[in-house]
Amino acid sequence: MVDLLSLQKHFILQHLKEGDVAVDFTMGNGNDTLFLSKTVGKEGRVYAFDIQESALASTQTRLKEADAPENYTLICASHHRVKEFVTEPIKAGMFNLGYLPGSNRKQVTTMRETTLPAVMAAVELLSADGILLIAVYPGHEEGRLEGEMLLAHFKEYDRRHICVSCFRIVNSPTSPFFFIVEKK
Repeated sequence: MVDLLSLQKHFILQHLKEGDVAVDFTMGNGNDTLFLSKTVGKEGRVYAFDIQESALASTQTRLKEADAPENYTLICASHHRVKEFVTEPIKAGMFNLGYLPGSNRKQVTTMRETTLPAVMAAVELLSADGILLIAVYPGHEEGRLEGEMLLAHFKEYDRRHICVSCFRIVNSPTSPFFFIVEKK
């Protein structure tokens, strides 16, 4: 079986290098934040967003325990506000839509009305040869609708400037899948 997390990291590592700037648009428990932090190293910069204080706390703990470089800024705000905090071009961004893993608050999820503006801002911030990975979880209604919305949105991009791919397990319609957005 395909390991989606390993595959996502494979794609990110084709673009992201030491000294680059990256954004974790949905920090959750900090797994992607840690991966980005270690990848860009002490000369790089990582910004991470979540609306839940518990996500910031668990991410801070994870980063400290893993001895991550102190190259990160954890922001308790919705990802759609990214341009208020990040003004420089980014080389990579990661979105894991849905709810906080391990949380009993599954009613707190990413929402279409903030996800689309966040993705649009991320594309605007993306530098040449930059990449966004957007994991979608269609196993719940809002996740399914987010995936449909993003698919419709991405069809509008001019592929000569921005290439969008989708990796999906065809015979498992409720399994997570992800979009890869690459800027030429």
